[in-house]
Amino acid sequence: MEAQNNYQRIAQAIEYIQQNYRTQPSLDEVAAYVHVSPFHFQRIFTEWAGVSPKKFLQYISLSHAKHLLRQQEASLFDATEALGLSGTSRLHDLFISIEGMTPGEYKNGGASLPIYYTFAESPFGKLLVASTYKGICYMAFYDNSTEALAALQAHFPNAHLVAETTLFHQQALLFFQEDWQALPKLKLHLKGSDFQLKIWEALLKIPMGELTTYGTIAQQIQHPKAARAVGTAIGSNPVAYLIPCHRVIQTSGALGGYMWGTTRKTAIIGWESAKVFTPQQEA
Repeated sequence: MEAQNNYQRIAQAIEYIQQNYRTQPSLDEVAAYVHVSPFHFQRIFTEWAGVSPKKFLQYISLSHAKHLLRQQEASLFDATEALGLSGTSRLHDLFISIEGMTPGEYKNGGASLPIYYTFAESPFGKLLVASTYKGICYMAFYDNSTEALAALQAHFPNAHLVAETTLFHQQALLFFQEDWQALPKLKLHLKGSDFQLKIWEALLKIPMGELTTYGTIAQQIQHPKAARAVGTAIGSNPVAYLIPCHRVIQTSGALGGYMWGTTRKTAIIGWESAKVFTPQQEA
């Protein structure tokens, strides 16, 4: 619960800083806004992010986003080249695989399909995690548990929902830890069109701490003129964080929208950068 309260304060601080960045608010001003002492705010922020508020601001700035995009333009990412990366920079697709639901499961909205769900906490707020007998089928951040459960039922209108924690849920939550050296192999069992599945698989190839654009994803799947369709498919991603749609931003470097809120997207991008970048890499 303490971690959850800390994230709420940090989310408020991020919103305040973004709204008042032109005046460069001081640590004292931000701490006062979230109703804690400057010392306490500095401590809880550093515990959560792993870096100071000042350093975190650098990671969520427009200039940092543009720098990452320039690096990517020099050499478009692909899974083969990225296999040499280690630690927290390793690709999601080393650990996660996607399996599409059968045409029958897709068409009938999950009829006769038991879906197990649980509520959990993460560094970015409360989560609803759901799985079938094959793997994770849904994961979403939420503020209201009743609304979250209704959204899950709407995604699988004919499925039978069961409140039960599974091994898949426990494995999925391990992806929020800082040490990625011993992550389990995790399967996602997803309801989506062939095009959507292709886009979601492409998202898995974006390394932690990196950013890309809708246009780059379109190029990677060899549909360079389909950036808008790509954006729609990204926006329908049913698995928050594990399928990292938060790593896709606008060509200008602006972060753009996010199904689970732009403040949360900002927090995730900054948190991941803080886990990946070292002083040598920043130089």
